[in-house]
Amino acid sequence: MLLRLFLLFTLVPFIELILLIKIGQLHGWPVTIALILLTGVVGTMLVRWQGFLIMRRIREEMAQGKPPTDSLMDGAMILVAGALLITPGILTDMVGFLLLWPLFRSLVRKALRQSIMKNAKFTVHQQFQSQGFSPFEASSMEEPIRHVDESGNDIIDVEFTKRDE
Repeated sequence: MLLRLFLLFTLVPFIELILLIKIGQLHGWPVTIALILLTGVVGTMLVRWQGFLIMRRIREEMAQGKPPTDSLMDGAMILVAGALLITPGILTDMVGFLLLWPLFRSLVRKALRQSIMKNAKFTVHQQFQSQGFSPFEASSMEEPIRHVDESGNDIIDVEFTKRDE
């Protein structure tokens, strides 16, 4: 993991610098600087617009009582896209613009879900109504205690832990 981070923070800036120098040699420095500024401005505007759309979608899903999991993941990817787009560079801009494309985000979201499901263990806890016994001694025939919110929706307590490798 540490090696990956080291490579990310050393190789990516090095490649970005080489690309910017090559573009400067081919098209001149004014064009290169204009390209950096243009991608930063356009990227910022797109991130802002998509961020407002995601915030509205999150509010709508929550108002309908749905968990906004996809929207929250999209919001996180848009946040990453914004950080990449304000960073000067060609590779970071390409990845940032890709993250603003909903179809690409859905592919990344699917890959993230698969990674989480592969590398994580989920445990659902339920309490059982028993007569003087601890929850660990409760038989499977007993009724679980239902915890509900103000709207009558079930509250499920889930614990997330990383699987042992």
